[in-house]
Amino acid sequence: MSRHQLLQLAIPLIKTHGFSREALARSVLYLPKPHEQPLSDAAVNSLFGNGDDARRTLITGWLDHAREDMRTVPVTGAAPASLKDVLARRLKANEEVLPLLPEAFALLASPTYGLPPLDPMPGLKHVSKVADDACYIIGDTSVGPAWFRRRAAIAAAYGAAELHQLTSPNTAYQFLDDVLNLTNKVDSSVSEVELFGKYIWRSWAGIIRSSGVLP
Repeated sequence: MSRHQLLQLAIPLIKTHGFSREALARSVLYLPKPHEQPLSDAAVNSLFGNGDDARRTLITGWLDHAREDMRTVPVTGAAPASLKDVLARRLKANEEVLPLLPEAFALLASPTYGLPPLDPMPGLKHVSKVADDACYIIGDTSVGPAWFRRRAAIAAAYGAAELHQLTSPNTAYQFLDDVLNLTNKVDSSVSEVELFGKYIWRSWAGIIRSSGVLP
């Protein structure tokens, strides 16, 4: 029984138990040789972190799992998957837990100790990892400054689409199409990418606050 194994078993429980310590505690009930009782609080603390740190561990594990799912996009022949299909697959992973994401993002963005301001780094790391994995999957061959610009543009595009999904899920995929059509323009200018990134952070923070999770 490893920490990683239990984390993977907890991920399917998020849909019913949320990004909670309970989901982590109940993971042992789904082992090949199930435990009779969920993990104790002390065991959850030891394996995954104290208090909300355990929830942060689960959220991060789910984000990693959702990025891995991008690799399952069907392809035809030897051609790699398209960027649109890969990012759409990542958006699809959000659907089962969409109502839970504002609170999850708020928890990632909130400091472990003390009061807000919110920390933008978890959100930026999230979309950057999506972009980096997407580029790998589609076989992007950019090098040098173009490598950074390409990933920054994709991160900005995906971040905008995910924010749109949180507020208007029915039009998220069309929005993704539209924003990807702007990617070449954004990709051409580091300053535009930076502005787009600031827009994403302000929007993300606004959604978190409007959810009522944080003041």
